[in-house]
Amino acid sequence: MNVFVLTTGRTGSTTFYKACRHISNYSVSHESRCMIIGDDRLQFSDFHIEVDNRLSFFLGTLDKLYGDDAIYIHLLRNEELVVNSYNKRWYGRNSIMNTFAEAIHYFRVKNLSSKQKEDLTRSYVKTTNDNIDLFLKDKSKVLVISLENILNDYKEFWKFIKAEGDLNKALSTFSKRYNTTEEYLEKVRKEQKKKQKINFFERINKRLKSLSYSI
Repeated sequence: MNVFVLTTGRTGSTTFYKACRHISNYSVSHESRCMIIGDDRLQFSDFHIEVDNRLSFFLGTLDKLYGDDAIYIHLLRNEELVVNSYNKRWYGRNSIMNTFAEAIHYFRVKNLSSKQKEDLTRSYVKTTNDNIDLFLKDKSKVLVISLENILNDYKEFWKFIKAEGDLNKALSTFSKRYNTTEEYLEKVRKEQKKKQKINFFERINKRLKSLSYSI
């Protein structure tokens, strides 16, 4: 039996994954096959929990491969909080919002107003949840979990999948936040600073080369 945790992202999915590491009768991973192309992208061993917000892009193939044989979890968070979190994540090479804006809607991110960014973020969150809802419409083993009620809902999840292991340690995981927007923005700032430093030295090298040619 496979368990797939479907979500928009920014819903505590990293923390959920870490909590599931205290389950002994399932393996668990987080975004473990993102670099794999084709049907192999969704090939998981039996009794495995996969937490990956990008599964929402592969729902058709997920249905063909697993159909109603798997357990599906829809991990939710207050929609406005998800929008607010994603609206701060318009930077970095792995930004879903950049891809959604430029590849799906054909906008140039650098030309977007704050209002347009917020509207696009809200559209991404709503569209992803709508797609997940449609996918789950004919599935018989579905559990909706709310981040706002995570301790009670996680206990229900534990029973739902017949988990074995240390439930208390799993629940204690939710006392800490992981993959926060603050951490993300700090990482982006470091990347930008490093890029600026590299660009500075590249300009210096070019200038030195041009001077050497003129001598």
